[in-house]
Amino acid sequence: MFSRRLLLASLTSSALAASVVAPAHAADKVIKVGTLKLIHGITPYFYDRFTPAGYRIEVIPFETPTDGKNAVVTKSVDFGTYGLAAATLGAAAGEPVVIIAPQCNGGIAIVVRKDGGVAAFKGLKDKRVGILPGSTQEAVFLDRLKAEGMTIKDVKSVRVSFSEMAGALERGDIDAYVGAEPGPSISVVKGVGKVLEYPYSTPTGAVNMVMTTHADTVKDKAELAKVFLEIHRKASEYAMANRPALIEMAGARLGLPADVANLAADNVKLTWKIDDDWIQRSKYYGSLMLERKQIRKLPDYSRFIVTGLNPQS
Repeated sequence: MFSRRLLLASLTSSALAASVVAPAHAADKVIKVGTLKLIHGITPYFYDRFTPAGYRIEVIPFETPTDGKNAVVTKSVDFGTYGLAAATLGAAAGEPVVIIAPQCNGGIAIVVRKDGGVAAFKGLKDKRVGILPGSTQEAVFLDRLKAEGMTIKDVKSVRVSFSEMAGALERGDIDAYVGAEPGPSISVVKGVGKVLEYPYSTPTGAVNMVMTTHADTVKDKAELAKVFLEIHRKASEYAMANRPALIEMAGARLGLPADVANLAADNVKLTWKIDDDWIQRSKYYGSLMLERKQIRKLPDYSRFIVTGLNPQS
């Protein structure tokens, strides 16, 4: 009888404890963050290490930059990271998307078949080149073509998603691609491809992925944005300073072998700080899109790039 009473008392105590703990957990503010299935979109997976009490991170992966941008516009996520191109397209079209931080520089490479005989950029003429329309990679590639006195008509453009590029090259469906990591590193490690160049010689430089949110968030939830950006800063710095942790996370979240992840990480700079140089390169990028009639007008950069919420150190 005593044992039964003790058991009932224990169960009652446990239930009461659970009733106290559960509501506290349920009250946590869930921050939904969209990212791409790329190693340079991996920062959000480190956020939970730096999330303060009262908040919880939920990471939602997307296949394309447009998917990520649309999720921000529809408020399906609170914050989303993808290429500068998709963000600029949205803002120029009047969609309520704003940039609140850089997320990654680099992560781009032009890859050719190792046995394809292409040794220089102009060797891409008449080759089948995998490109994802509307991506930062496409805009950078078009700028490189211009610098070489070429146009997109000099190559045979093939629409391919980032995740399919390495496979398409291996199968022989394309001769080259303008890819996002880890695709280029997969091709190199497999011995199928080689990096023709990292196309950072244009005025755009290595600017690539940005962190965005809905314009309403900046107006109505500025404190939430500040909390989030501090998480973003700490996670970015941690991942860049801890290569083993970055490689381990790439394996766990993206299924990347360590050698592929390590090579890809050499071409990735996770970042968070908006500075004048970054802003100027981003504006130049927008001017290219306008020149190519990818957008009808430039975004209002005074609203499109929000600097007041970004950590200052």
